[in-house]
Amino acid sequence: MRAVQVTEFGGPEVLKLVELPDPVAGPGEVLIDVERIGVNYADTHQAENSYLAPSRLPLVPGGEVVGRTADGRRVVALLNGGGGYAERAVSAEAMAFPLPEGIDDLTALSMLVQGATAWILLRKNAHLDPGESVVVHAAAGGVGTIAVQLAKAWGAGRVIATASSDEKRALALELGADVAVDSRAENMTETLLEANGGKRVDVVLDMVGGTSTDQSLAALAPFGRLAFYGMAGRKQPKPVELRNLLGHSTTVAGMWLPHVFRLPGNVFGTALTELFDLAGSGAIRAIPGGEYALADARGAHEALRSRGTIGKLLLDPTI
Repeated sequence: MRAVQVTEFGGPEVLKLVELPDPVAGPGEVLIDVERIGVNYADTHQAENSYLAPSRLPLVPGGEVVGRTADGRRVVALLNGGGGYAERAVSAEAMAFPLPEGIDDLTALSMLVQGATAWILLRKNAHLDPGESVVVHAAAGGVGTIAVQLAKAWGAGRVIATASSDEKRALALELGADVAVDSRAENMTETLLEANGGKRVDVVLDMVGGTSTDQSLAALAPFGRLAFYGMAGRKQPKPVELRNLLGHSTTVAGMWLPHVFRLPGNVFGTALTELFDLAGSGAIRAIPGGEYALADARGAHEALRSRGTIGKLLLDPTI
């Protein structure tokens, strides 16, 4: 089969199209003929070995695919440890979710990781209450586009989107944000307070890092929550001093999606079912960010790392 392989860690240039033997499904696993592949920002960290879970060489990146099993079932699947950038992939049977009628490949892959991340951030980390203000950083991205829509659907009082271009800010407003501000603002604290009518904000969803995180934390209201789930800017925020959290009774929470599977009950399945229901009813929608040939996985990574993309990026393993 054709696959994209990494044999040395680095940037997009290390992604090489090669021929590899077909994977073999073991007990409790299922082999999937891949129709579309989801591209995540985490994949760029995996390729350079800067992800939370260390990578091992040689590596076929990618953690999510849509395709069909040998018995003809159409599934969207999470892969353990990679293997997704290929014409065939193996998933644990429990991580291959049947797709409802009417859910297309883009929607399926948008909801599997980015949608579930937005759901968990708002439900489990931020515990959003109706009427609260919500800041969504990178609001035109894969997680951000879903988070804006979910926050509005769940009764947020004011959704403040940040994005780096007029086009991205316009998209956030179209998706339901009440106001959209420039993510490159010199003082994000002042920008967020102004966008919230002079009041501090209740919830911030942040995957940027650096000064954006520092200044967003400073904008939180009493009992405000900052949910941190990535570091796209590749710059560490300042260390959080626990005593400083007392100043406004604020909370800083981290979220890494694999930890959800350690929770009692089927939290991930619940999230995915609700997301598919909302998408099926038209209450939320996936935003296409571009479809790339499998042979151009490098181009997809370059686009992501440029921070110029919107929505969900896909790879097509047939070209």
